[in-house]
Amino acid sequence: MKQNIIRLRGGTVLMAIVLLLGSSGSAFAKDPKCWAEFYEYAQFIGDHFRIEGPRKLPNLRNVNGENWQERIDSIVVGPKAKVTVYENINYKLTLTEMAKFPVLMRSLGITEEDIREDSELIFGPSEMIHHLGEYNFHKKTKSLKVDCL
Repeated sequence: MKQNIIRLRGGTVLMAIVLLLGSSGSAFAKDPKCWAEFYEYAQFIGDHFRIEGPRKLPNLRNVNGENWQERIDSIVVGPKAKVTVYENINYKLTLTEMAKFPVLMRSLGITEEDIREDSELIFGPSEMIHHLGEYNFHKKTKSLKVDCL
């Protein structure tokens, strides 16, 4: 074990850094099979971008310098990734927020099942989503997460 002592404003902070002998540091490397590609049009056509996970994008206003809000229409998920896309920014689920007002929900005819099926889609490893319109999610994505499995 290697220890470094750093002096800050008259006090001493002891930082212990554990070095694992024989480790190549791969424990901290990203998994090359954890990624997702997002396309502007159905059938993986048009402009696209790739996200290596794990990564969270609370909004899509500036992805690689471009605004991708409500532009995604097809997705390819890597073999060790899970993708969740949301209709709202900051991963918010509209009906979940409205559920805080049960009288309003009942008056609108919204059920608990509707709340559970709110505006998010989850796709597993190696899935190819040819057209989000098949899920009633045509160009609705405003935030997303790529998780590694």
